[in-house]
Amino acid sequence: MNEATSIKTFIRRHYRHFNAAALVDAAEGYRRFLGDGGHMLVAMAGAMSTAELGVSLAEMIRQDKVHAISCTGANLEEDLYNLVAHDHYVRIPNYRDLTPEDEHDLLARHLNRVTDTCIPEEEAIRRIEHAILDEWTAADQSGERYFPHEYLYRILRSGRLEPYYQIDPRDSWLVAACEKDLPIIVPGWEDSTTGNIFASHCLRGHIRNVHTVRSGIEYMIMLAQWYSDQGKRQPIGFFQIGGGIAGDFPICVVPMLRQDMELEETPLWGYFCQISDSTTSYGSYSGAIPNEKITWEKLDISTPRFLIESDATIVAPLIFAYVLADGQA
Repeated sequence: MNEATSIKTFIRRHYRHFNAAALVDAAEGYRRFLGDGGHMLVAMAGAMSTAELGVSLAEMIRQDKVHAISCTGANLEEDLYNLVAHDHYVRIPNYRDLTPEDEHDLLARHLNRVTDTCIPEEEAIRRIEHAILDEWTAADQSGERYFPHEYLYRILRSGRLEPYYQIDPRDSWLVAACEKDLPIIVPGWEDSTTGNIFASHCLRGHIRNVHTVRSGIEYMIMLAQWYSDQGKRQPIGFFQIGGGIAGDFPICVVPMLRQDMELEETPLWGYFCQISDSTTSYGSYSGAIPNEKITWEKLDISTPRFLIESDATIVAPLIFAYVLADGQA
């Protein structure tokens, strides 16, 4: 019995009620959706890359169980940081006990804390800056323009980072996505560390054209073209980890096509699942229940809808393991 099958057997035995049962329902729904020929977009918020979701997500990509990704700029860059600087990360298991003085000491050590994990500035952030600046500068000088994820694909394909790999590249979801040339949508990339670095180089005159990195509106246009093309061939599902712009941006492509483009034959999302620890609340996207999306013409009455109110760092790898078990008992 392989690891994924063993986890699936455990889940089916013990996860029977409440959020546990919702996890099983969502995982079974995911498997059925793929089995019926559907494709899946995964939306990833938070700091799931620093939580090393790549260990399970990369295999989902390799086995064609994920067909597109929408993520924050932080998740995009932090998978690469982990790839080249993993041994320099510092874990702070007692992070809740840190004083402001303790936090300042981490700053002095050039350690950027994400909950219980500190990203090392020199080995991670600056190492990637040196590599990507060369790509930005070359594109700027030749008048070429690429999306944020395409620059990282170019770096990976060049092989220049391979001497710095500190984890098995099979545990990097970005490496797996690059190998598949997976469509990635990165709304709000400007908010990321790499986006800030790009702005700084524009301000310093190292990059003349701020449009050397393609924009969020262009990402929406690209996504609309991808969804329209893929939607003619098979239904497309939406698996959302967390909330915020990583989920809200891509799910809106359907009402945009149907209402603003007046392409009323555009199919709605064929599956929806959200893992969220946000409580149901007034006016919150992250806290909105799936039914609300029916009114925005994102989901249909008949769309399978699942909401798992729990920690995505625990839930997402379990669902991925379940799906990877491939229907074995």
